Amino acid sequence: MCRSCGAIIGAGQTACAVCDAPITRAERSKRPPAGYDRETLRFARAVLGRPYIFTIIFLIANFFLFLLMWHSSGMSFRVLIAEFPQGVLVAYGAKLNSSINQQHEWWRFVTPMFLHVNLLHILVNMYSLWMVGPYVEKLYGSARFVFFWVVTGIAGVVASYLTVVQPSSRFGGFRFLFKTTDVPSAGASGAIFGLVGVLFVFGIKFRKELPEGFKRAFGTGLLPVIVINLFIGYLGSGVIDNAAHLGGLLSGAGLALAVGYRRPGQRTAMAFAWQAAQALALALVLVSFAKVAQHFNAPPVSNQGPVTQNTAFLLFVRAISDGSEVLQNALHVHGDTNEIDGVIAKLESSRAPDAKADQLRNQLVQLLKEAKLLPAPPATPTPTPSPSPSPSPSPSKSKGPLDAQSKLQQKYETWKTEYDQWLKTKA
Repeated sequence: MCRSCGAIIGAGQTACAVCDAPITRAERSKRPPAGYDRETLRFARAVLGRPYIFTIIFLIANFFLFLLMWHSSGMSFRVLIAEFPQGVLVAYGAKLNSSINQQHEWWRFVTPMFLHVNLLHILVNMYSLWMVGPYVEKLYGSARFVFFWVVTGIAGVVASYLTVVQPSSRFGGFRFLFKTTDVPSAGASGAIFGLVGVLFVFGIKFRKELPEGFKRAFGTGLLPVIVINLFIGYLGSGVIDNAAHLGGLLSGAGLALAVGYRRPGQRTAMAFAWQAAQALALALVLVSFAKVAQHFNAPPVSNQGPVTQNTAFLLFVRAISDGSEVLQNALHVHGDTNEIDGVIAKLESSRAPDAKADQLRNQLVQLLKEAKLLPAPPATPTPTPSPSPSPSPSPSKSKGPLDAQSKLQQKYETWKTEYDQWLKTKA
C-alpha cells in the first residue's frame, strides 16, 4: 500500500501509479520531499480511504467454491494443475449451452463467474480482482460495485453462450471469438474485464476533474493492459473464452458511461436505488446457487487424479445403470417420476466413450422423457356392496394408458438388448 495515498502497489513498482510517491527508501532519497502532486494526494486520500468489503467477500466466495469443487474432484493435487472433471464443473453450475437450451437451466448465466477450472485459473483471476476491484468499489461505492460485478459477469457468460456455433459456420477474421464445441465454461474473467472497462471509461469521462495522478492510472493509461490481455486471449483462443472477455469489457464500459462515481464529500440522492439494485443482484446470485444445490449431481471421482479413460467409462456405465433403474421404477414399481429430471441431467453430463455409446445414451434420455409423460396410475377404488351382480367393466376403457406403457416397455427392452451387446463388446 502507498503510504501517501493508500493505493494498492503492484509488485516491482518503484513509485505509486496514482500519486507518483516513491515506494522504496532508495527512490525516496533520490527525490525532493515535496516532489509529488498535492491535489492528487488530497483526492486519493478522500476516495481511496473508503472500504472495499465486497471485493474481499467475492474473493472468499470464489476460493470457497473452488475448495468445494476440489473436494468433489477427489482432492488430488494433480487435478489442481490439470482441470476439474467436466461432470464437476457442470454440477456446480458452469455454463453449458445444451443444459440451458434443453433443460432451461437459466442460472448457468450467473454461477460461472464464481467458478474456476484449476488452480492457475483462480490465482490469476483473484489476483486481478484484488488489483482492480478495490479501485472500482472505492470510486463507485459498494452498491454500484456489486451491481457492476454481477451485470458484467452475466454479460460475459451471455457472450460466451451466443458464440457457440456449428462447425460449418464462417468466422472470417473473428475465429478466435467463436467455439464449435459445447464444453463447460467458467471463470470470473468476464466480470474482471467488466471492472477494467469501468475504470477505462471512468478515466476518460471524468478526465477534466481528475487530478493528474488518476489520469495516468486510469482511462488511456489502461490501454496497454487491455491490449495485452486481449492479445494473450487471441494466442490462447483454444482454451480462453475471448467472447466472455469482450462481453464483460464492453458491458463495463457501457455501465460506466451511464453511471457517475462517488465524488469526495458528495452525497447522492440515488443511494437507496443503488442499494436496491445491489440487493437484487445479490439475491439473483443466491437464488442461482440455490438452484445449483437443488439440481446438484456431481459424479463420484477417484482421488487418484484427473478422470482417466477407464474412469470415464465406469462413470458412464454407472449413469446408464441409474437411468435404467429409474425408468424401470417409473414403468413397474409405483410410477414415480420425481427422479427422472436428476438422472437425465446426470446422463447428459457423463462422457460417452464412443459414438455408439452417445447414441444409446440419447435413446435412454428420450425414453425417460416419455416415461415422465405417462399418465399416473389410477387410484384403487374402495369396494362397496352391491345388491345385484354387475357385469365386468369393459377392458377397452383402460386400454389407452396400458398401451402407452406397454409400448414404452417394448422400446426399453429393445434398447436394453442393444446396450447389453455394446457393453459386452466394450467392457
